[in-house]
Amino acid sequence: MDVNARLNNALLRLSKRAEAVDREKLVETFVDTGTLLTLLSSKDHQVIFGRRGTGKTHALLYLADVVSRHKDIAVYVDMRSVGSTGGLYADASLPITERATRLLADTLCSIHESLYTAVLESDDLDLSQLGPPLDQLASAATEVVVKGPVDQEIIKEATSATEISSGVSFGLDKLGPSLKLASDDECKSSESRLIRSSVTGEQRHRVHFGAVAKSIGKFAEKMGPRRLWVLLDEWSVVPIDLQPYLADLIRRALFPVPGLTVKIGAIEQRSNFQLAGSRGDYVGIEIGADISADLNLDDFMVFDNEPARATDFFRDLLYKHYKSVEADAGVVEGPTSAQQFVSMVFTQKTPFEELVTAAEGVPRDAINVLSLCAQRAVKDPISIVHVRSAAKTWYQRDKEAAVSANPKASSLLHWIQDKVIAHRRARAFLIRTGRRHDLIDALFDSRVLHLVKRSVSAHDQPGVRYDVYKIDYGCYVDLLTTQKAPQGLLALDADADGVSHIDVPPDDYRAIRRAILDLDEFEQSFPPIQTTELAVFPPRRNATAP
Repeated sequence: MDVNARLNNALLRLSKRAEAVDREKLVETFVDTGTLLTLLSSKDHQVIFGRRGTGKTHALLYLADVVSRHKDIAVYVDMRSVGSTGGLYADASLPITERATRLLADTLCSIHESLYTAVLESDDLDLSQLGPPLDQLASAATEVVVKGPVDQEIIKEATSATEISSGVSFGLDKLGPSLKLASDDECKSSESRLIRSSVTGEQRHRVHFGAVAKSIGKFAEKMGPRRLWVLLDEWSVVPIDLQPYLADLIRRALFPVPGLTVKIGAIEQRSNFQLAGSRGDYVGIEIGADISADLNLDDFMVFDNEPARATDFFRDLLYKHYKSVEADAGVVEGPTSAQQFVSMVFTQKTPFEELVTAAEGVPRDAINVLSLCAQRAVKDPISIVHVRSAAKTWYQRDKEAAVSANPKASSLLHWIQDKVIAHRRARAFLIRTGRRHDLIDALFDSRVLHLVKRSVSAHDQPGVRYDVYKIDYGCYVDLLTTQKAPQGLLALDADADGVSHIDVPPDDYRAIRRAILDLDEFEQSFPPIQTTELAVFPPRRNATAP
């Protein structure tokens, strides 16, 4: 087979999702960037935010492997596989108390099963010591109580009998006739008692947080110096109205246990960790106070300020995935380094750089676009034409289709494209920091908008800060070879001709009025955008710069 044909064939077999790959392959294909692994492996309780495809599952499974190699116990729970997330939990006709209790019980049962399996598979963990607290955890998670009246009925049954017998007998023996008199009196009595109980109340599940914390605490104590890591992935698939109750279980039953660390993988726009009370009390977890949120994969995968680092990351990532596929097929030929991989797969460096741009910092999107490129190239090296065609197809197939399901979000996206790309010839815009826009969040979650930089300032507006959002590559790829192509990342005011374009967003600007997107204009023509003050939804902490 031709070299390029074989390479493209291998690229078609790249795994798109981490859960479809075994742990060994995940370890082989993991690429650290900056301080990602350092932050991830801290012993602090932590929420790992990131949109779909940014690598949350890959990172958590890699962390599980790392801590296991240090003899700790890692419990990985995929919330998609817990109980009946899309059925019972989302059934609004059931009381929220019943749905929440079932969710807590099912989650604890998953943790129990993972702990039990870890003990059985370990060569140096004693089941006789760890079994009792595991049994206590199972009992606490599956406790059933009866709500309502309980009736008891006692039925007594008693029987007695007396038997009396007597008789006379006459007979002959060697000594002569004989006479025998016999009398036999026998009294027999018996009594039986039957207690019959009937329950007329309703059976309900109950989770006792104290009992759960006590059983897990005993388990952790008997583990000795080892640490217990509980990794909850796909948090955002849990119905959003139930999330605070699950978070409350974690805060009350897991956080107090010494030697235990909790990591949660979640999508920020689909997460609700807390229900606020009327007097400062709350149900759930308080981000920042109870658990940190200093790791956001969307922040780590923003490479606009450092194109060279982005190129290095995706080059290593794609090469490791390629080598994993070829190793499974028993192929030993081909590129032996990441640099050689790029030079053999692509016609030149430019198409690969275009692929990195099209990925917009999302690893899963990079892999899918590369696979589509391989379909188009067949026996040839991948060119920039292949990349642009594949990026357009992926955008229409995955992102645009998702946005179309929300008519308001779709209208806003088209309005932004017209204002920013068509009129300003730019790829990004500014929105004032301090308010959350539901439709902007929806577009960001769908990966058609990307947050480039947070909280930038302007010299002509002291004290006012803005967030920089970039429009997805797929929205303007058709314009790249036309006169309507964007001229830069941001359109700024200039002293001479009135407008200038920049490609790297600085920390502050001299004149940014042209780059600001005024959503009031959209609201005048379309239904209002729902906004929420950040006093209710506190701003995320910025991730440490990688």
